[in-house]
This record gives sequence, C-alpha cells and structure tokens, in this order.
Amino acid sequence: MNRDLLAARDLVAALAVRAGQLQLDRRDSLTVGAPKAHVNDVVSDVDIASERLIVDAIRAAWPDDAVQAEEGHGGSGTTGWTWVVDPLDGTRNYISRTGPWSVCIALYQQDRARLAVVHDPAAGETFSAVDGGGARLGDEPITASSGPPLEQALIGVSFQPNPATKERAARVIRALLPVSGDIRRVPAALNLAYQAAGRLDGGVALDTNLWDIAAGALIAREAGVVLGGHGPDFSTELTIGAAAPLWPALAERVRAAL
Repeated sequence: MNRDLLAARDLVAALAVRAGQLQLDRRDSLTVGAPKAHVNDVVSDVDIASERLIVDAIRAAWPDDAVQAEEGHGGSGTTGWTWVVDPLDGTRNYISRTGPWSVCIALYQQDRARLAVVHDPAAGETFSAVDGGGARLGDEPITASSGPPLEQALIGVSFQPNPATKERAARVIRALLPVSGDIRRVPAALNLAYQAAGRLDGGVALDTNLWDIAAGALIAREAGVVLGGHGPDFSTELTIGAAAPLWPALAERVRAAL
C-alpha cells in the first residue's frame, strides 16, 4: 500500500503540537496517578488525555492502521502500518518542572520505520524525519555533529528509573564521565533528536520501550547518527548513538561497562 509520507508527517507534526499545547495548558492542574511498573514510573491525567487526543486523530485519518501506545489506547490493524505513540516522554520532568519532555509519534510499515515526529512543547521545537528523506528541525535540515574525540564529546544518557536499570546506568556513567567532555541526562527521544541536531555528539539509552525511541531513532539515523547496541542496530535494551567518527570509541566504553 502506498502512502503520502510527507503529507502524513505534516499532519502528525501538527497533531504533536496540539498535544504539546494541551500539556502546557494543563500543567498547573494535572493529577498524578498511581505508579505503574515501579515507584518511579509515574503517569498523570495529562499523559492519558494527550494519548487520547493523538490516537483519536490517527484513527480518524487512518482507521485501519494499528496503534501501539504507551498508556494503552492502541489496537490492532489490517494495513501493515503501525503507529507507535509516546504522548509524553519524560513525565517526571514534566511533573517536577526540572527538564524537557516530548511528544513522540512514529509510523512503521511492517518492521521498518517510515516517518517520525518528536515535539518539544516547552521549547516549541518539532523534529521530524521521513525514511530516506533526511531529518528536519521545523523546516530546516539537520545533521549530526562532526564527531569530536570522546574527551571533548557531549554525551546524552537516558534510562528507566527502576533499580536494576539504575545499576546498569551507574556503570555506564562511571565509565564515561572521566573520559568524555561531559554528560547530560535527557529523556530518550530528545537524546536522539539532540544527536540528530548536533547538540549532543553521542548518547546511550538503557532499557527503554519502543515508543520511547522509535521516533527519535529514525530522526537520528536520517541525520547521519550511527546507531547500534549489543548488535548492529538499536534496541530497547541498549541503544548507542553517535556521530560516525566518535561511535567506535563510545561503543567500546559502553559495551565494556555493561
């Protein structure tokens, strides 16, 4: 089945902006629900409202597509196309007002990512990509950094805040902090989007879910970021991204630490 991916990207980018505006508007009145998988896995009523807004609009436009969404509003489809939605990646940052968060939407055709949008509501920035068409910030093309040596590189680190993953993240940080330029902790989607824009030279994401990294991974790859993990591609267990000249040194340190 053919699909106009550019038109779909533009529609979904506008949808992500709408969800982001909802999040900004309701930030002062949000309600935090019970933790999900563990005590640090929080969800708010705004997460749920944002997901309903996104999923309802996707179903209206593409009623026969499948949807995989973090807060459970997805469903099966018959077209071979699947939307992967994280309505609010970085909920603790959003709730605590301590850092960025994003709206993430990706479209897969079978197992291949075909378009992606990551919108940062607080900054008013929208990163996007279409398979084979490059990556953009707004209407402008973006590319990965030139890949400085590791000792000069700025590295993003993302991880789920459960006890087991925090132990793994601590090993990675201990390995990288003394030998890298510096480290920033950011949510997984923006970690990858910032690599795509050259703001971060590399990054590591541990124990994510597909909706956390699907959109960011396509944007990063289309901008020239090299992605891998335990194998030659990114995975939810481990994703290492970097500009090409930096990737071997960063991957060696991370893999040795784990």
